[in-house]
Amino acid sequence: MQITRTTPVPMSDVRGWSAETDVLIVGHGCAGASAAIEAARAGAEVLVVEAAGGWGGATAMSGGEIYLGGGTPVQIACGVHDTPEAMYDFLQMATGPGPDEEKLAAYCEGSLEHFDWLVGCGVPFGAGLWTEPSWEAPTGYGLMYTGGENAHPFADRVPAAPRGHIVHMEDKRPGERSAGWMLMKHLAATAERSGASVRYGVRTERLVVDGDRVVGAETVTFGERAFLRARRGVVLAAGGFGADQRMLAQHSPRLSRNRLVGTDHDDGGAIRMGQAAGAAVRHMDAGQVAFPADPALLFRSVLLDAHGRRFINEDTYPGRVGQAALFRQDRQVFLLYDEAINEEVERTAGRPVEPTWVSDDLAELEDLAGIASGVLSDTVEMYNAHAGKGEDPLFHKSARWLRPLAPPYGMLDLRNTPFGIFTLGGLHTSVRGEVLGVDGDPIPGLFAAGRTTAGIPSWGYCSGTSLGDGTFFGRRAGRNAAAV
Repeated sequence: MQITRTTPVPMSDVRGWSAETDVLIVGHGCAGASAAIEAARAGAEVLVVEAAGGWGGATAMSGGEIYLGGGTPVQIACGVHDTPEAMYDFLQMATGPGPDEEKLAAYCEGSLEHFDWLVGCGVPFGAGLWTEPSWEAPTGYGLMYTGGENAHPFADRVPAAPRGHIVHMEDKRPGERSAGWMLMKHLAATAERSGASVRYGVRTERLVVDGDRVVGAETVTFGERAFLRARRGVVLAAGGFGADQRMLAQHSPRLSRNRLVGTDHDDGGAIRMGQAAGAAVRHMDAGQVAFPADPALLFRSVLLDAHGRRFINEDTYPGRVGQAALFRQDRQVFLLYDEAINEEVERTAGRPVEPTWVSDDLAELEDLAGIASGVLSDTVEMYNAHAGKGEDPLFHKSARWLRPLAPPYGMLDLRNTPFGIFTLGGLHTSVRGEVLGVDGDPIPGLFAAGRTTAGIPSWGYCSGTSLGDGTFFGRRAGRNAAAV
């Protein structure tokens, strides 16, 4: 991957503009498209430039869950009671430590209006409630738990409510073309109907500044350099930095040895451009970490560290488990389950899981896994003793997923298995979408949204918060850029 120079270009060095617009938006994923819609509806001339050959970015590859709550029509149709206050209380715990409370409050208070806005853009939602553990729900379901809301420790403190709203799409192909693609289809179409112009295959390399104000950008298209002027503002919405190994090594080394959930264009270029213009960054060490086993298996199994001990309740959000396994255990983990669990997973998830080892003897599994003699046996003995009574005094796993394990046992060796990751840190922005400098003041003419920024998830993550804050704060960035 090419690392480009990001030092801003003084406007005095620009010999001519190839195009001028009111608002220039860099990136055409959900954040950029939402910014384009609102800026155009506010009466601004809008130009979107996208490095790839089409719209979508990481959004189009996603499962299409959007984290919304407070009593949406989908929640009501599913018989779910929720309030903005409960949503805020949950997210404050689940996305921390260090959440941006002003952004959280704005997001939760505006969630119902944002749902209506998405529907107004043509985005369709299902109405059924899916309660099986999985990364994505089957076609026809519109709501699921996507953050461990119904698991310890959150369910002990805040009334549990599912808030993962699923964009409806027939014939989904998870990981290839799923409901995130459908979300982008409607947002991109709405942006163009609203009057935004879009150019593809355009890589943005540097911002153009007039004093301390951002007034445009330098771009490259098929090797040809050009300068684009933004009379009111530039919105950076070009994804995170998971594809840039140098940035990962600098900010979050443990993320670097894993599998990117995103695209090659998540190269951190927009973040570096913002920094070069004086922007502050936040939470650059944070990342979403997808646990590399089917959640249907994870919830029912016993998750072990390298020493054969449990370290978390297996039925919480799989991304929370993934973070614990990566950052606390350095991926040195095993899953222990039995034949009955595997049969149940096959019934609910549609496929069994081939174990690394199978044995009737826990001592043999200890030897195969390099676990000290007797430790695994002690762990299973304690787990079984309490699981038979529907209890988990150590980690408070829900009784729904507790059942004593019985031989033959299967053990899945996940040591050094790549986890699915993307970055959560980025440019520090205000609740209005303004990029903030290291002094805390807005950088004139510069806005940002999506995974280019440090948004709602400051460390902890819930599925749907990227699409949620990307669209919500993308709207704000576009609207406020247009108002300059």
